[in-house]
Amino acid sequence: MQRLLVFTIAAVLGTGAGYVLAQTPAKKAAAQPAKAAATTPAPAAQEAPKISMPPIPNPGFTPARPLDQVRAVYEFAALHPEILKWVPCFCGCEADGHTDNDTCFVKRRDAKGNVVEWEPHGFGCQVCIDVGREAMMMYRSGADPVAIRAAIERNWTPKAQRKTPTPMPPPRK
Repeated sequence: MQRLLVFTIAAVLGTGAGYVLAQTPAKKAAAQPAKAAATTPAPAAQEAPKISMPPIPNPGFTPARPLDQVRAVYEFAALHPEILKWVPCFCGCEADGHTDNDTCFVKRRDAKGNVVEWEPHGFGCQVCIDVGREAMMMYRSGADPVAIRAAIERNWTPKAQRKTPTPMPPPRK
């Protein structure tokens, strides 16, 4: 009985610690991508546009992946809708009106493309985060939207029963 009580207390404390960590801003994690970008210059065609965005959402539950990964994908979605608008999502979120992986993270933009409101769904969905992260890593390695879409489809279509109704990217010139 005493072991059960100790286990229960440990589980409650562990869950509470995870919740607190999810609520705490990670200044160190936000600084790391900037440091990496400074040491590895991106090709001119892949420089991030200058946009504004609200703080990354914190919906009050533990993120589906480590917080630094979640933040990185949200920031990538904010900066590169021209990539994620061609990438489908495979979690079933089309039932919620999502049309592509970008809409898993960004709910609304203003006329200039600035993020006005985040979509909290991506915070708690492993599939959304993993698809977005794969697209982000391929983009950073120099892949274009056609190659990114093809690789994502090859990787995720066999595992998924559904996907968002995402249009194909325009052909390469």
